[in-house]
Amino acid sequence: MYKLLIVEFIVPRLIRMIMEKQSLTEQDALTQLYSSELYCQLECERTKLWHLSVPTLYALWLEEKETGYITYPEEA
Repeated sequence: MYKLLIVEFIVPRLIRMIMEKQSLTEQDALTQLYSSELYCQLECERTKLWHLSVPTLYALWLEEKETGYITYPEEA
C-alpha cells in the first residue's frame, strides 16, 4: 500500500513542487529527487515518511540539497 501512495500520489506532487520552486525541468527534478537520500528513505517502509505532507517533504529535500543532511520531524 505505501508503495502505491509514494508512486501515485506523493512523488508526482513533490516533483511538481520541486519544478515550480527550483525552476527545474521535469527531468531535472526527477533526477534530483531520485538521487536523494530523502527518496531512499521515502521508499523505506519503516520510515513512514509518506505520512508527511508534500510541503514538508519538499522542505526536507531542500534541506538535504543545501546542507547534505536531513533533520527528520518527530512525527516521521
